[in-house]
Amino acid sequence: MFIKQIPLLAVILFSFGVALISSADDESASREEMMHHDLKHSTNDGRISLGLPPEMRQHQLKNMRAHLVAVQAIVGLIAEKKFEEASEIARTKLGLTEEMQKMCNLFPNNDFRELGLAFHKSGDDLANVLKTKNTKESLRALHNTLGYCTQCHAAFQQ
Repeated sequence: MFIKQIPLLAVILFSFGVALISSADDESASREEMMHHDLKHSTNDGRISLGLPPEMRQHQLKNMRAHLVAVQAIVGLIAEKKFEEASEIARTKLGLTEEMQKMCNLFPNNDFRELGLAFHKSGDDLANVLKTKNTKESLRALHNTLGYCTQCHAAFQQ
């Protein structure tokens, strides 16, 4: 009985394999289309390109994603009234650490560099306000910090 089912099993496995290959091809084509669209869109959107080398570009994008994760954590901690923890994240992940100051100073575009430094200084201000445990003032300080993100992303592209 099992031997009679082998041809059926082979057909099913073959069909599954063809479907996977077809799906992978479609996904790859779709991904390429999206990348082409993004590239086309990003070069014509009016923002200033920083013209970063690929490694520096990836490093900068990684930093910005880490900043976003930090902001998300801070919002959650404010909601839980965990101001000390939020303050620590603001200072270490958004603040003007020595490492961040060095990185900001590597950028040749003065306006981008100044926005970056102002953003990180606002992270330190946010950390200080969070220590007061005042939700309203903490949200105002976070709003200020996010304002630098908005300004920068409106003016520049990686």
